[in-house]
Amino acid sequence: MPFDFDTAPDRRHTGSLKWDKYQDRDILPLWVADMDFLSPPPVVDALSTRAAHGVYGYTVPTDEAVRAVVDYLQRQYGYAIKPEWIVWSHGLVPALSIACRAFAKEGEGVLVCTPVYPPMLSCPVNMGRRLIPVPLKITGEQWEFDWPALEKAITPDTRIFILCSPHNPVGRAWSCAELAQVAQFCAKHNLVLVSDEIHCDLLLDDGAKHTVTASLGPEVEERTITQMAASKTYNLPGLACAFSVIADSKLRAAFVQAAAGLVTEVNAFGYVGTIAAFQHGEPWRRELLTYLRGNRDFLYEFVQTHLPQLKLLPMQATYLAWIDARSLGVANLQKFFEDAGVGLSPGHIFGDAGRGFVRLNFGCPRATLAEALKRMEKAINAHKPK
Repeated sequence: MPFDFDTAPDRRHTGSLKWDKYQDRDILPLWVADMDFLSPPPVVDALSTRAAHGVYGYTVPTDEAVRAVVDYLQRQYGYAIKPEWIVWSHGLVPALSIACRAFAKEGEGVLVCTPVYPPMLSCPVNMGRRLIPVPLKITGEQWEFDWPALEKAITPDTRIFILCSPHNPVGRAWSCAELAQVAQFCAKHNLVLVSDEIHCDLLLDDGAKHTVTASLGPEVEERTITQMAASKTYNLPGLACAFSVIADSKLRAAFVQAAAGLVTEVNAFGYVGTIAAFQHGEPWRRELLTYLRGNRDFLYEFVQTHLPQLKLLPMQATYLAWIDARSLGVANLQKFFEDAGVGLSPGHIFGDAGRGFVRLNFGCPRATLAEALKRMEKAINAHKPK
């Protein structure tokens, strides 16, 4: 069944975080990580059916919702879990905050590799924990962990390692060997490993397969909190539904206790959307990946041909391009590109290691991407570096 990714509904004046940021301004929003595509038809149908019921009371996870997650992890990744390992939340940002609260005391350290998804920097701080940012390094044409720097950053009171896998914003899909090294590092230093794997279904290279970090073995599983959601892949972030998989009963109890009074019932539509996506969304996901690969390749070619001032390393996952714009010598890249009619995420919000970069969301119709790139080209060609 063909799906139309070239046509997007008008999202202006709908309360869209992404589009209403630039309400009544001629700026194409390619910043926050949601896509402009319609969600899979089975999801839309399931939500419509649930809405027709007419009663929207407090909702608990149904057996069908739990089974959908269990079956999805087994089917997609060969990872067998027990239903009781699943802890639901309104999203991964609340879940990150809960993990910081559960596994580190005030003032204790939380290790994060930067540049990285901004809430991974803010959640530890908001919970009163000490953020320990360690920059990734570039080796050749690839971002990698800087193991000597990580070892140097460890302190006796470091308690948590937050892993972004696949990595947002640099687009790395970590190999099994790299994940095993992360796990060994956490075991060596007795760290709880919080593994955010929300982009796990968005690997762009043909034949690439995501590895669930906790699936590497029982010793890894017992110290790992796996955090996932259907939201990024199936474009459901507004349904506010995510889950953490926690095999170890003590870690799970601590997580649930830390969430008490902060995380209440997930809304009914979140469960329904997750079920429909995991049970019936695979044909749509496969076509989405084909379209995103086309957008990625279009972006590669355009930058190489028309924007040699920018640098774009290979992207293995997500629909988020991490663009090195340091050669432009522009102090405020966000304003520079907004003045050109393109709304991008400024690199500094991903940590100091992101200064001079911008993040571009290419989860949009190709015509929108092409127009945005033309606007960027015009602005860059008119720019005279100081």
